[in-house]
Amino acid sequence: MALRRLAIVGTGLIGASVGLAAKRAGVEHVSGYDADPDALAVAAERGAVDLAAGSLVAAVEEAELAIVATPVARLAEDVGAVLEAGAGVTVTDVGSTKGRLCAGVEDRSRFIGGHPVCGSEARGPGHASAELFEGATWFLTPVTETEPERYRLLHGLVASLGAVPVAIDPEAHDRLLALTSHLPHALANVVLNHAGSLRIHGHEPLAAAGGSLRDMTRVAGANPRIWIDIFMDNAGELRSALAEHRRRIEELERALDSRDAGWLARWIGEAAGNRRKLLEEAFSDVGGLQRVSVHVPDRPGVLSGITQALGAEQINIEDFELQHLSPERGGTLSVLVSGETEARRAAELLEAQGYSVIVSPAFEDS
Repeated sequence: MALRRLAIVGTGLIGASVGLAAKRAGVEHVSGYDADPDALAVAAERGAVDLAAGSLVAAVEEAELAIVATPVARLAEDVGAVLEAGAGVTVTDVGSTKGRLCAGVEDRSRFIGGHPVCGSEARGPGHASAELFEGATWFLTPVTETEPERYRLLHGLVASLGAVPVAIDPEAHDRLLALTSHLPHALANVVLNHAGSLRIHGHEPLAAAGGSLRDMTRVAGANPRIWIDIFMDNAGELRSALAEHRRRIEELERALDSRDAGWLARWIGEAAGNRRKLLEEAFSDVGGLQRVSVHVPDRPGVLSGITQALGAEQINIEDFELQHLSPERGGTLSVLVSGETEARRAAELLEAQGYSVIVSPAFEDS
């Protein structure tokens, strides 16, 4: 059955984005509640909610489904409050950890854990977007007590928002996210703090860092209000992932001690193959992607001018990244396009505008 009335509890970036996407998908009425009245007011101004409710009860009393989008540390309390406030409402959440929450909820027939694997470096309802969930995996954690019609209702909403609903056991979810999300965040902080704590013969490593350190540590220092809760809530699984990571570091150390070039070659080759598998999830033809690297000055309008010029020639940009060197030296813009012919066409267009351009395969074959 189609969902008609939705309630959102917590109108930050994710909650407000759910509201916008739900309205676009045809949900008739979206009510919202937030302990922060300013956030709720912005969500209402953006059109993410039709009713800015003054209480939790008012937000959920007529809803068929309620989505709790509050911080991880508050989820158990807020989910319980929503289940109590709405006698017949189906309840889900959008938290990054699932095990403890799902195990602690008493009404397991009406609550189904959820986690959309998406987000933005921006915060707050002012940055909400109806397109945030397009193509994103949205984990759902039904259990044996889950009423099938409630799961179908939630599954249908998630799919209508443009996401891909994937059922998973709550504990398996936390093991998976510990490896694919929480461990990378932890290691990014470790690596960057390591580099930032040293001086080597008077040189500061951060001042001499190249693209590798920047790329590897992009997520370092992420919002501590969010990540402290995630690390602590999933501490057991994160510790297990760190222990396995430590074992693999020790393997590398042994290979270096014994100067085992064969092991290193196999190790790098395995990583190349795994990276290719990772990229194949994002790109339809990894082998055909070409990197068009352009040296750009540091001045307003340069990036928009390049993207508009390529777009005017119907050259599709699959992805791009900018490595900034300094205000004086500018940086390197790397644009990914599909196919060598398109890459050469892009290079000729940019060279005609006076840019220095290098074309190369985006990813080496494993």
